[in-house]
Formats: sequence, C-alpha cells, structure tokens
Amino acid sequence: MKTLILSASFGSGHHQANEAMGQALQALLPSTQARQTDFLRHLRRYERSVVLGTYLAWLRHSPETYRWYYHFTDRESEPKTIRDTYKWMGRQGLRRELLSYQPQVVVSSYPTPAAVAGHLRARDHFDFLNVLVVTDYRVHQHWVRPEADLLLVPTPETGRQMVERGIPQERVVVTGIPIHPRYRELIGADKAALRLKHGLDPELPLLLMSGGGQGTYRSLEKVLRELGALGRAVQVLVLAAPGGAQVQQWGGATIHRLGFTNAFPELLAASDLVVGKAGGLTVAEATTLGVPMVIYDPIPGQEEYNAEYLVRGQAAIWTRTLAEVRPAVLGALEAAEQARLSAGARQLGVPDAADRAARAILSAFEARQLLP
Repeated sequence: MKTLILSASFGSGHHQANEAMGQALQALLPSTQARQTDFLRHLRRYERSVVLGTYLAWLRHSPETYRWYYHFTDRESEPKTIRDTYKWMGRQGLRRELLSYQPQVVVSSYPTPAAVAGHLRARDHFDFLNVLVVTDYRVHQHWVRPEADLLLVPTPETGRQMVERGIPQERVVVTGIPIHPRYRELIGADKAALRLKHGLDPELPLLLMSGGGQGTYRSLEKVLRELGALGRAVQVLVLAAPGGAQVQQWGGATIHRLGFTNAFPELLAASDLVVGKAGGLTVAEATTLGVPMVIYDPIPGQEEYNAEYLVRGQAAIWTRTLAEVRPAVLGALEAAEQARLSAGARQLGVPDAADRAARAILSAFEARQLLP
C-alpha cells in the first residue's frame, strides 16, 4: 500500500502524528511504503512566508487577532477568498509529487493538504484514498473537509461535531490522536529511574514546559519566572530551546534548557506536570502517561478548546492569569491533587490511537479496492 503522509510545519505536532501513523501502518501491513512530506514545501516561497510568517506573528505579537480570525472563519459562510485557498495553495507542488509517487493512500494531519489533494484527485483523475487525521479536540470549520473519504477524529464529541457540520457518519471514525508507540511502553514507568537516566534529581518535582522551543509560546519566560518563585525547589525542562543546552538557576527552579532530543517520551514520563500550552499532540501524549497539565496562555481558539477538554476531564488546571500559575502548580504537586488529576488524564488517554487509525485506513482502503 503506497502511502503519502502530509503534515504542515506550524509546529512539531503534525510531524509527530504522521510518524506515528507511518509506523503503525507498516506494523499492520509490512508491505506498506510510506513517504512523509511537509506540505508547506509545496507552497511558493512567498506563500510560505506569508502563511507561516503571519501565523507566527499573530501568536507572538497579536493573539487577539488570531482569536478573531479563528472564530471569523469558523462558519460555512466564510469569505470566498479564504475558502478558495483550499483549491490552489500548494497545488502545483503537490500535483508533481502525486504524479511522481502515485500513492494509493494520502494521509493528511492538517486540513489544507487534504482539501488540495481532493481537488487534484477530482480534476486530474488521480486514484487514491484521501484521509484526514484531526489533531485538535474541537472541530473548526476548516477541519470539515468533504474532499476526504475518511476523517479520523480524537473523541466521540469531535465525531458528533463532524456529523453535525455535514460530514456523512460513515466517513467519520473515532481513533484518538496518533502518538508514537514508545508512550504506550512508558505507561507506569519508574519516574525516579528515568530522571536518574537523564541526569536529573530523582527526588525533586519535575515540570516540563510545553511549547518552549517552537517560538509559538510567547509566555515562556514569564511562566519560568513564576516557577522560580514557587517557594520550593523544582526542576524545569525546556525542550528544543534556542541557544543549545544549558542549566540555569532561577530562584528555587533549576531550569534545564535542552537542545534537540529524541528523549521527549521518557522526559514526559519522568515528569510530574506539564506547564504551558495545550497543543493537541502534547495533550494526547500527556494523557496517555497520566501526566496532568497546568495551562496558561494557550493559543487562542484550538488550544483553548483543548484546555477546556482537559478541565472537563479533570486532567488539568487552566490558569487565566499569570498570578494563578504559582498556586495552581503548588496545588497540583500536592499528592492528593496530583493523584486526582493523573487519574483524570489516564481516563482521557488513548495509547493505541495510531493502531486504531491504521486499522481504519486499511479497512477503508480494502473496501475501496473492492469497488467496481
């Protein structure tokens, strides 16, 4: 089964979901050939700079503008100029890849490539199964892609939202958000042993910052200052931090700014709390391992809904002001509260989401092959 897996490098989450999908498909059907591509590579240079540059600028400097855009476009009647971008953005580059690779299945973890692939299939008579993997816990209108034959969603709630917005029930499958199989192996792992393995103090609480290295979390340094003023000693991990690896002491917090590392699953499993943003993949990984979150200043729109999902599941505390961060973290580190939040997180986790998604894809592919 020749599979083209498309992501979009607005953050690392889409790539991680795609890697998990590729591995799960190959484990289920060893003959699978899986090629992974960043769809943004198919955009013209000026398109890429406008799309990615505008997104990052909004998040860093004007999140209220992004919130407005998120809600403004969350409707069927959004302006035609925006809606039509799903027909032409990156079209020529993706067409060239489809012609050269001739995939039987196209899997996208972002709505734009699924839409563009669908338009190209109809226009140029390609023959492939078009799959969209939804990586947010709420369905925005841009995820509602009638061009997709199969839409894999995180929860029954997101499945109902898809159907309510017009996607036929038979195209929607609830799988969870695909994550690497390493997370399943680390469920129940010895936190102290993992900390020792990575040169961390096995006795001190360990906090992992979410979104610290992607340039999209504008509140990183402010939150770190709050963690340094907790009044108790903690360790804090900042992954993929610019400037390379270094260790700093901020008040009672020992801050480990790490460079690129493949050890994220083990570091997350070793942690007591995730602090910061609420990206879809981070939520899926943390809930699988039963690690609670303290959320502050999530990306407007999708991450705010992810935060609401966690709070409803008693897996997180969402702090609305910076002054709430310290008491929330201290409270979440108390044994009883941490046990309650961890139990809530585990209830939401879907450790085998990638396997579920792979089975759904293979089933749809086999059914398609039987069509006259």
